Amino acid sequence: MSRILLGVSGGIAAYKALELVRLMTDAGHAIRVVQTPASRRFVGEASFAALTGAPVLVSEFERDPARGAFPGQPLPEHEPLSHLELVARAEVYVIAPASANTIAKLAAGLADNLLSSCALAAGCPLVIAPAMNNRMYEHPATQANLQTLRERGARIVEPDSGRLASHGEQGIGRLAEPARILTACEEVLAGAYAGAARSDRARVGEGSWSDLNVLVTAGGTREPIDSVRFVGNSSSGRMGLALARAARERGAGVTVIAANVALAPPAGVIWREVSTAAELQQACEDEFPACDVLLMAAAVADFRPARPAEGKIKKTGRERLQVELEPTADVIAGLAKQRRPDQTLVGFAAEHGERAIERGHAKLAGKGLDAVVVNDISRTDIGFEVDANEVTILTATGGESGIARHVPRASKTEIAGAILDAVEGLRADR
Repeated sequence: MSRILLGVSGGIAAYKALELVRLMTDAGHAIRVVQTPASRRFVGEASFAALTGAPVLVSEFERDPARGAFPGQPLPEHEPLSHLELVARAEVYVIAPASANTIAKLAAGLADNLLSSCALAAGCPLVIAPAMNNRMYEHPATQANLQTLRERGARIVEPDSGRLASHGEQGIGRLAEPARILTACEEVLAGAYAGAARSDRARVGEGSWSDLNVLVTAGGTREPIDSVRFVGNSSSGRMGLALARAARERGAGVTVIAANVALAPPAGVIWREVSTAAELQQACEDEFPACDVLLMAAAVADFRPARPAEGKIKKTGRERLQVELEPTADVIAGLAKQRRPDQTLVGFAAEHGERAIERGHAKLAGKGLDAVVVNDISRTDIGFEVDANEVTILTATGGESGIARHVPRASKTEIAGAILDAVEGLRADR
């Protein structure tokens, strides 16, 4: 059983902290909760106290009946200062949700309430799960504050994309699902996350890739037609997640940009969720400079509705609905133009039927990549939504020529290993 201190800041997402507490206690952890005064407007102390079996504190000046002890611990004989004793006993301090205001305070080192005082006094690892409107999250000030916290060793649990609290608004900023936050806490407790800056990702130990940072995209983008419908594809993200796990097993630091992936994140990776091609492009541009290897396994929409409706399009008896599509940006081609000589870029080509290899060679040369992984999506026993695949790995040897390596039908875990072997060969040749 581990001791987790949970800080809850103000915001509509505070209600999700109750589910987080439930998951933590079900997993056998002992929990104490501190709240900001603003968070009480959304969830009261009594709810957290009922779930944790321990007093909840809001002010550093109020008396703690438990004297800083966690459930299952004996009470100290003296009454210590709450903001010092709680974090002295905690094994990890997680702040969820962390509002833009709280994140700014933590980055500046302010200590004007119990939550921020605990953060400043904490000697244990710090896990931060932001939650706010997308414009606030994407503001340069918030991003700079988060980067400052990363560089100090904090684990940032990236927010999700989707419907936001304000009516009709969508975007990145939703609090990560409680299960993902708990996973991040348990990884920190297990020592799987080193708390390093983005230029020096978490390592799992010694391995052939221990000096590499790997960026993996997974899943499929969705381009909205209206507030409920979208243009999308059938990619589940299984291939991308298999690549992420394989890279972690070889010792790499791994970041996954997940587009509408419903599967659980692999242990020990940095996980960013996106929905549209534009969001995936922005996330890739953010992460690409720090990576050594890019594995672009996500199925990115080639087209999107030119004028998505703000609300839901109603069926009014008309027989046809015309949706005008416009092209999306070619994400990997754009990244290839920014690449460093020491970076390795691997693209994926989901082709249908004959001439798949020919089209793969064209993609390899035309986009300036080091390798392209081709698979035939006309087959129902491989590819989307299944755990097996069969691919041909095309690697560049200069000009438009390339070497083809066919990998017969196998599990996506085995396919991932073959792809990483090809990447190792490319980097060794370089």
